[in-house]
Amino acid sequence: MSTKKRKKSSKPSRVPSTRPPSGKSRNTVASKPPASTAARRKVKVSTSKRAVTAAAKTAGKPDKAASAQASHRPPSKPLKSGRPAAPRSVPAAALIEGGPAPGFQLPRDGGGSVSLGDFAGRKVVLFFYPRADTPGCTREAIDFTRLSPAFAELGAAVIGVSADSPAAQESFRDKHKLSVPLLADEQHQMLAAYGAWGEKSMYGRAFMGIIRTTIVIGEDGRIARIWRNVRVDGHAEEVLAAVREM
Repeated sequence: MSTKKRKKSSKPSRVPSTRPPSGKSRNTVASKPPASTAARRKVKVSTSKRAVTAAAKTAGKPDKAASAQASHRPPSKPLKSGRPAAPRSVPAAALIEGGPAPGFQLPRDGGGSVSLGDFAGRKVVLFFYPRADTPGCTREAIDFTRLSPAFAELGAAVIGVSADSPAAQESFRDKHKLSVPLLADEQHQMLAAYGAWGEKSMYGRAFMGIIRTTIVIGEDGRIARIWRNVRVDGHAEEVLAAVREM
């Protein structure tokens, strides 16, 4: 073997270069994601876009379940002022001027009872008041007591009626020196018959109670005059004037 051949074979073989092709940097090659990763990102973006689109479509539409539930809710109530509202009178259907006066028999202050038959052939003034020994009711009872002699001269008896007990009526009479009979209708039967029991409202709260009422019964046992939702001041004088004209 010649010397030239030995020298040629002793040269080391070249190792393939790992450098990237000309014009492309290592960073560019490394930053390019594999095809599978890029596909997954496209799927995520597409899914999020569909979710946003669906949310935008339903944003303006009411929820059916919420709408159905809301439809069964009562309408909102208007705000009410703190002032007491005027009571609504619920008069008895047959109780009209000129109609027959309903009969009654009730316990009174001091014991015993009073009935409409006790005053046959006489005029009767019935004043219904909400509660004994309250300011308005006290003034009204005192006014009718003060004018009771004038009513008696006209042949009219004056009687007060409320839902208080006989004992409360007696205490009311003694405290204010009242001389007119005070009847106790704790079962509200006479009050309802004369239309003095009905729905009232105060400070936004509705309840059943006595509506301040005055009724004059003529000598023939028929209703001569009816006053509903009475205002106390000057009322007894107005009733006396009406009885005088009968």
